[in-house]
Amino acid sequence: MALRTRLTELLGIEYPIIQGGMAWTATAELAAAVSNGGGLGIIGAGHMPTAILRDQIRLAKQLTDKPFGVNLMLLTPHIDELVDMVLEEGVHAVTTGAGNPGKYMDSLMAKGIKVLPIAPSVALAKRLESIGADAIIGEGMEAGGHIGELTTMVLTPQLVDAVQIPVIAAGGIADGRGMAAAFALGAEGVQVGTRFMCAVECTIHPDIKARIIKAKDRDTVVTGNSTGHPVRVIKNKLSKMIEELDKDNRPEAVEELGAGKLAAAMRDGDLHMGSLMAGQAAAMVCAIQPAAEIILEIMSGAEEVLGRLGTLAE
Repeated sequence: MALRTRLTELLGIEYPIIQGGMAWTATAELAAAVSNGGGLGIIGAGHMPTAILRDQIRLAKQLTDKPFGVNLMLLTPHIDELVDMVLEEGVHAVTTGAGNPGKYMDSLMAKGIKVLPIAPSVALAKRLESIGADAIIGEGMEAGGHIGELTTMVLTPQLVDAVQIPVIAAGGIADGRGMAAAFALGAEGVQVGTRFMCAVECTIHPDIKARIIKAKDRDTVVTGNSTGHPVRVIKNKLSKMIEELDKDNRPEAVEELGAGKLAAAMRDGDLHMGSLMAGQAAAMVCAIQPAAEIILEIMSGAEEVLGRLGTLAE
C-alpha cells in the first residue's frame, strides 16, 4: 500500500492518516497504537493539567518509537504553560484548534515541531499558511466535537486551491471510500476521529463505544449554537436540554450545563447526561478493532477504490 504524499514525507509516517486529537479520548495508549500502526497518533490535551499531559507524552514515548503529536486547544486557560511543556518534552507535531497558533510558531519551529492547525474556512487557512503552518487540517461540519459551517466535501477542494501546503481532510471519514474521496478532492492525507474511538486501545468507557457502534445515520445533532461554538454529539438527554436552552438563546446556561460533561461520558460512561461527542461517521463504525487493523482497512479500501477509478478512466 503506497499512497505516499507530501504529508507522509513531512511527518515521517507510513500512511497519510492522522488520528483526531479528541479530549478525554485520545490518550497516550491510543496515540501510540495509531503511530505503531503507521499513522500519526495524537494525544488530545483539551484542558488537561500540564503535569498530566507531560505524563501522557512520556508514556507515549515508552509505548512507541514512531512519530506522534499533541493536539492543543488554543482557548485553554493555561495554554502558554502547555506549550512550554511540549517544547521541553518534544513531540514530532502539534495539531491546533480553537484559534490561531501564531504566538507559538517561532518556538515550535525552532524545536523542529511540525504545526498542523485545524482550519474550518479558507480565510483562516490562508492566514495559517502565511505564518508558517506545515499543513492544514480542513475539518468539515460532519466531524464530532466543535465544528464549523462548511462540509468536508466543499471545504477540502477550496483549501487545496487556496494554499500551497498539504491539506488534510477531516470530518465524516471512517473508511477507505472516504479517504479515496478526500484524495480525489486534492487532499494529501485524512484525519480520522470517531472510528478510532472504537479502537481496542482507546481508553474511553465501553458503554460509549457500544453507543457509537449502535448509532444510525441521524443519531448526531449539533448543539450549543447560541454560544457561537457549536458541538456535534450523539443525541441523548443532555443534548435535548441544550437544544432547548439554545432555542431560548441562553448561552451562559448552555456553558454551565455542559461543564464537565465530556469527561462524564468518556471516563464514566454517562450515556444520558454526558456529552457524547462523535461525528456523523459514527453510523459507519461497526466493530471494536485494534488501531493498526483500522488503519490497514482504511488503506486497503482506499487503494481498491482508487484502483477501480483508475481502471474506469482508461
